[in-house]
Amino acid sequence: MGTINSTEKANRGKEEAQLPFTGFEIDRHTAIVIVDPQNDFLSPEGVAWGAVGQSVMESNIESLFRLGAENGIHVFISPHYYYKHDHGWQFEGTLEKLMHNINMFDRGDQLNVEGFEGSGADWLPAYKPYIMDEEKVTICSPHKVYGPENNDLVLQLRKQRIDKVILGGMSGNLCVESHMRELLECGFEIAVVGDATASAKLPHLDGDQAAQTNFTMMASAVYTTNQLEGILESSRRLSED
Repeated sequence: MGTINSTEKANRGKEEAQLPFTGFEIDRHTAIVIVDPQNDFLSPEGVAWGAVGQSVMESNIESLFRLGAENGIHVFISPHYYYKHDHGWQFEGTLEKLMHNINMFDRGDQLNVEGFEGSGADWLPAYKPYIMDEEKVTICSPHKVYGPENNDLVLQLRKQRIDKVILGGMSGNLCVESHMRELLECGFEIAVVGDATASAKLPHLDGDQAAQTNFTMMASAVYTTNQLEGILESSRRLSED
């Protein structure tokens, strides 16, 4: 018998709890949003690897990039950067303080990319061929805490007439969940690819379990990457007939 991943467990829990299935139809007004696809989260050399590495190795974030490219779906990147002036904040929440302490996502300033290449704030190298597609990928301004309230993601989505979002990235119970909540409040229809996220797993604290529970309760749909690929393949066949 094969293993059951956390997304499948969450979806099974939805069935057992008799939660309604709302449906999510992918059309030309649908985009993929990927949060924080950066080295400090995703590389074994990244400063957060000790907390998130196990979950990252079980995730399929690269598959989400691939499916976007193969199916002509516009991808929006919501990155996380901290500039020098951000280190002057007079208070932080728990993980904000941790991120500042370990210099996570650090850059010099908004106009300076010196030292960016290969840094913790840079994109994971495996994702760069996808991200550098300027026609089908939009890199938004950085968010600063967890959600997109302080960057231009919502503006960029609206300007492309997007009203449905397929969401994945890092970290599941923090930035991805916060993006889901804010985009829902802004009137977007949301599906989450549960195994295209990853979260910190610490003693007595399982971020992935927390994320999958809330994705299942709040999003219109929670897919695995295999399920999403099957849906997109079926849609392609129908359009070709």
